[in-house]
Amino acid sequence: MAEVEVVVAHSERTTLRVGDVFLKVDADQARADVEVEAMARAPIPTPEVLWRKPPVLALAALPGVALGRLGEPSQATPGAWAAAGAAARALHDAPPPPWPGQSLDKTVSHLDRECAMLIAGGILPADVVTHNRRVAEAALRPWTPVFAHGDFQITHVFVDGERVTGVLDWSEAGPGDALFDLATLTLGHEEHLDDVLAGYGTDVDRDVIRAWWSVRSLSAIRWLSEHGFDPAPEIAVLRARMP
Repeated sequence: MAEVEVVVAHSERTTLRVGDVFLKVDADQARADVEVEAMARAPIPTPEVLWRKPPVLALAALPGVALGRLGEPSQATPGAWAAAGAAARALHDAPPPPWPGQSLDKTVSHLDRECAMLIAGGILPADVVTHNRRVAEAALRPWTPVFAHGDFQITHVFVDGERVTGVLDWSEAGPGDALFDLATLTLGHEEHLDDVLAGYGTDVDRDVIRAWWSVRSLSAIRWLSEHGFDPAPEIAVLRARMP
């Protein structure tokens, strides 16, 4: 009999693995609706939907292994990272989905609120927060919306050798900034940025990608701490931006 593995569990959602099946339990059915529809629209490999009985979504496991984990060296080859960049480009070239996406105003509001709480709660030194908030400003500009994954982190990108076999977790997908996806993919793995951009195949503003690293880290640290996850990799990213 297959064992039940808890992949992730917090108050908003839980993911279990039973053999070759992932069971996602999500309290927000609108978010689950987005995930299913986004996978159907995506022009890149995604997990097969086996069945859905709200609040549970059953997905087939992807072949291969994750590109890496945040806070750990990646064992993937430069070619695998380039393939991830190419997958991102294929996604961004597709028509954006019709639902509302990433909002600049909401991003700025959320970021400023998180920065204030990080300082007030003594979670991070004020100089680290304020410097990274200044760095973040480069990302906070109007963008042309593309079909963005919204959480294109390395644990969600599966590869077999130098081929992307699938991308997981589409609940944040929607119209958004292409450079946010590229920043999420390379967060904590700056050494692979050149490989990703080689696969992406077009010039991008690296300063904006670096700015998104600060935005994502500042915005996530308090949530990670409150939900039992270690924010040390995000904190390391912020400290690396210090002069």
